[in-house]
Amino acid sequence: MKRTFKIFIDFDGTITTQDVGEAIFEKFGEPTSVKEIIDDLLNDRISAKDSWIKLCNSVEKISPKELDNFIDTLEIDPTFHNFYDFCENNNFEYYVLSDGFDYYIDRLFSKDGIQHIKYYANHLTITEDFKLIPSFPYQDEELLSSANCKRNHIINHSADDEYTIYIGDGNSDKETAQFCDFIFAKDDLLKFCERERISYSPYKNFNEVKLIIEKLMSKKNLKKRHQAELKRREVYMQG
Repeated sequence: MKRTFKIFIDFDGTITTQDVGEAIFEKFGEPTSVKEIIDDLLNDRISAKDSWIKLCNSVEKISPKELDNFIDTLEIDPTFHNFYDFCENNNFEYYVLSDGFDYYIDRLFSKDGIQHIKYYANHLTITEDFKLIPSFPYQDEELLSSANCKRNHIINHSADDEYTIYIGDGNSDKETAQFCDFIFAKDDLLKFCERERISYSPYKNFNEVKLIIEKLMSKKNLKKRHQAELKRREVYMQG
């Protein structure tokens, strides 16, 4: 029987070479406020949703042109293009799960000619008086570490007999990654996996991820991660 892999990928700092959302607010927000808000988020003193609202409020005014011009200076990891082709060629279902905003995801994908990627993210609007207004179509009040509930997307888009893969780097990935069978981690997610003794594969770029997935595809006896199965079952039991 052919194995089915479902791949879930973070955006900021994973697909991109830096955290785009953080870079935007460090550039256009009030510096002291932005630093405090990000610090509160990373230390679990504030929810992801509230942090985004406060960060947007820290930007007094910004025009679409200003924001677009800045986004255009940021980059997607060049190795992601090869990985994107790899997923397409193998008919993998893959999803980008971002706790950032659709506004810059759309622009960066378009700039790099990347099309037809299914993604879930928060929504960002610029008003006529140049204010940033965030909204959160996929929030779950139970999970505070991500305004876009990545866990729910993973559960909704995978079945018990499928192998799930998560690729991430940051704070919003910590809870989410635990629901997947194979975790690729760097930076804060790697430190979290080390601290919590969660099995993971370290990576620096998508070429490394691709090589390991190819090995998983050819492995004779591929086991699912037991703790991930338990966590998924726990959510199913809650309804």
